[in-house]
Amino acid sequence: MAKGFRVEKDSMGTLNVPAEALWGAQTQRAVENFPVSGLPMPRGFIRALGLIKAAAAEVNAGLGLLDDRRARAIIAAAAAVAEGRYDHQFPIDVFQTGSGTSSNMNANEVIAYLASRRSGRQVHPNDHVNMSASSNDTVPTAIHVSAALALHESLLPALKHLTAAIERKSRALRGVVKTGRTHLMDAMPIRMDQELSGWTQQIRYGSARLLAVQPRLHRLAQGGTAVGTGINAHPQFARRFARALSHRSGLRLAASENCFESLSCQDTAVELSGALKVVAVSLNKIANDLRWMNSGPLAGLGEIELPALQPGSSIMPGKVNPVIAESAVMVAAQVIGNDATIVFAGAAGNFQLNVMLPVIAYNLLQSIELLAAASRLLADRAIAGLRVNRDHLLAALSRNPVLVTALNPIIGYEKAAAIAKQAYAESRPVLDVAVEKTGLSREELRRLLDPARLTHGGLPEPSARPRRTRRGTKK
Repeated sequence: MAKGFRVEKDSMGTLNVPAEALWGAQTQRAVENFPVSGLPMPRGFIRALGLIKAAAAEVNAGLGLLDDRRARAIIAAAAAVAEGRYDHQFPIDVFQTGSGTSSNMNANEVIAYLASRRSGRQVHPNDHVNMSASSNDTVPTAIHVSAALALHESLLPALKHLTAAIERKSRALRGVVKTGRTHLMDAMPIRMDQELSGWTQQIRYGSARLLAVQPRLHRLAQGGTAVGTGINAHPQFARRFARALSHRSGLRLAASENCFESLSCQDTAVELSGALKVVAVSLNKIANDLRWMNSGPLAGLGEIELPALQPGSSIMPGKVNPVIAESAVMVAAQVIGNDATIVFAGAAGNFQLNVMLPVIAYNLLQSIELLAAASRLLADRAIAGLRVNRDHLLAALSRNPVLVTALNPIIGYEKAAAIAKQAYAESRPVLDVAVEKTGLSREELRRLLDPARLTHGGLPEPSARPRRTRRGTKK
């Protein structure tokens, strides 16, 4: 034995493994074969592998296929892996064999070592820990379970938190009127609570899209084994496994309706990534709206002031930037990029197996966690503390010639357009020009052009409309 190493053996022969490592020969081969990125598989994925191995040992023991002593030892070791106590024993790079066999065997070997030490019996990584399973059904199951747990525990609560923060701010700003914008140009007035309600609905729809994927995400490939036929697994294994893993994970899981589909493709992961991409687009919209409204403070829109969190420049004293919003738009960019990777990887299903499973798992879980973190940051460090510059909003409203749109039903589009152009060209309030051009009283025009009234939509009240003769002329 070389100093600091021990000799391990697998079906391909012997090789040296670090003496302190709990893994065996197959893990070591993968460590040596894939020095690619230095990125290990995510914590959530390793947790899912631990839960899967514990549930499998429980079911195999219940079916009389695994003795109780080994089963108890495997369950205890797998639970410790799921809890994160041995994450340092999972060194294999994300960019490994496409089936994820290396990571599955990493789990099998570490759990077998721990279980052997606990039970005093030899626990084999393939014969006992991997009983009734294959990497080809275990890794797709781990993708589904890890993503489902991350949604349930992290992203969906974060989106709920963001929604609540926007709603609180919306209630506080009810009645605050501002200039609406389309094409980044001045448009009709809108209340800030109306504007923020659009954000709220975006996030609610995003949550609904994620929830809509769950019936397929909670279906598990486990039990399909090598190619979907269930070879070497008990006929009741898949159903019992789903029940056992549901108990351990707290999720409502079920066996796949068709294991040939579950092994050969990753369509559900692609579907989930698409929903995550929509959430990313929503966060990007909200963050960019915040950046635009915060712009200035003198030469920009200056409608709001976001919390000042850190100096914004290494050369310009006093400059403060919208750092949380900028962080969120970068998260959106990353998630959209991850989706492109997942879509490409999802298209790598050949016959009975997809062969880009590890990179799907990595990007899917990263997207979920990034979106969760960005949502909470937007809620707590941007939206909750933003302040409105009400005087600036009112000043901009008073100069907005687009208000004349409210007179369209009364004087017609062409005449209203002429009034707007004259008011803009002469830098005069649209009210003053409208008094000259319409014949309506100043009091009536002030009522018709009131920005707050215009945020309620609808047509002018009948009393404000000129009466028409039988020939259609106005009186």
